[in-house]
Amino acid sequence: MDDFLKNFMQFILVEKRVAKNTLLSYERDLKTYLHYLKNVEAIETCNQVQRAHIIHFLSFLKEQGKSTKTLARHVASIRAFHQFLLRAQVSNQDPSVLIEPPKSERSIPKVLSLKEVEKLLDFPSGQGHFGLRDKAMLELLYATGIRVSELIQIDVAHVNVTMGFVTVSGNGNKERIIPIGKTAAEALKDYIDKGRKNFVSKNENHSVNFQQENHSVNFLEENHSDRALFLNHQGKRLTRQGFWKILKKMAQEAGIESELTPNTLRHSFATHLLENGADLKAVQELLGHANISTTQIYTQVTKTRLKDVYSKYHPRA
Repeated sequence: MDDFLKNFMQFILVEKRVAKNTLLSYERDLKTYLHYLKNVEAIETCNQVQRAHIIHFLSFLKEQGKSTKTLARHVASIRAFHQFLLRAQVSNQDPSVLIEPPKSERSIPKVLSLKEVEKLLDFPSGQGHFGLRDKAMLELLYATGIRVSELIQIDVAHVNVTMGFVTVSGNGNKERIIPIGKTAAEALKDYIDKGRKNFVSKNENHSVNFQQENHSVNFLEENHSDRALFLNHQGKRLTRQGFWKILKKMAQEAGIESELTPNTLRHSFATHLLENGADLKAVQELLGHANISTTQIYTQVTKTRLKDVYSKYHPRA
């Protein structure tokens, strides 16, 4: 069935035009699924797969400690695969049709207090091109609430410091324009004017060496680092993993003890807006959520924080 998996991956890439991360998730989930069918259930053909086999596979994942969210994602991948096989007339049945994904319990996002955010944002000294870059990244994240995946895809042309806005591409390549505050705009201007050129020179030196060794001309990095806003020490577009390493190091050195994830500043942005009376619909648009129910999780954060404050400070709590 591995050949059918290749056909399916090509189908969702061309026909569905899914995002790269989604494509990788489908492939990873289905490889695990097919490996299980072949090596545990001794399944060789698509028509041998029964509903019970899928249930056994999900139980197997659960026994491995996989989260409800992960199980639900596997169900979605398996459903899409079997529906593809049925439409392509490779299989005469869809054993996943009655499989219900497990209901996931939404965990409340971890957020930083305003004091912790200020402590983190004040940590990058702004001295040197690394400090200017890190300061600009953190200020932009907290000012806009964008995802880290959106941050690293920003090009210089997407930023208008004078008008005070940035254009980002979210899920499904949907563009949205987000205002940025004065502090973030100043940090970005300092980085673009004084810091970024130092990263670009690293990439230019690398390109020249490459050309000389290979007697080549017109060499261009595939990741278009010549356009990227935030660059790494090699002058290439910063990756999500690279940002995560930078954030962890800064948080540790700044003495932030709260739990951090790559999107902690995004969660903090939304929570602090709602705590200060922002409209839920406006926060939804800023975050780029397709459904307002996704944004409503942050109202639970504010309620939890209010309860903690009440319990801590009310004399008769």
